[in-house]
Amino acid sequence: MADTQWPVYEVFLQEKRGDPHVHVGAVHAPDPEMALILAKEQFARRGRCASLWVVPAEAIYASRAEEAEELFASALEKEYREPRGFRVTERVRRWMERHGQSLPEAE
Repeated sequence: MADTQWPVYEVFLQEKRGDPHVHVGAVHAPDPEMALILAKEQFARRGRCASLWVVPAEAIYASRAEEAEELFASALEKEYREPRGFRVTERVRRWMERHGQSLPEAE
């Protein structure tokens, strides 16, 4: 049986210059030019749009859900990026007390 389905193109929209492109959906089209026309009609007709990207869905290489824990494990442990990750609070508190000041209480 012949394949009668056009390829899928994922659509990314940029609302204004300088903003990131955000995935807004997908269209079926025979080629990239038609995909861009269909994407414009489907996703940019009513809202703001500075730029559209159409990408063949088969060209996107993505991680699998089963790989998430291993792939992103180190991304979850970024305590050093948070103020509580620094161990200087007690030293700062002692210094401020010696100089007659106090730290504001944490919320």
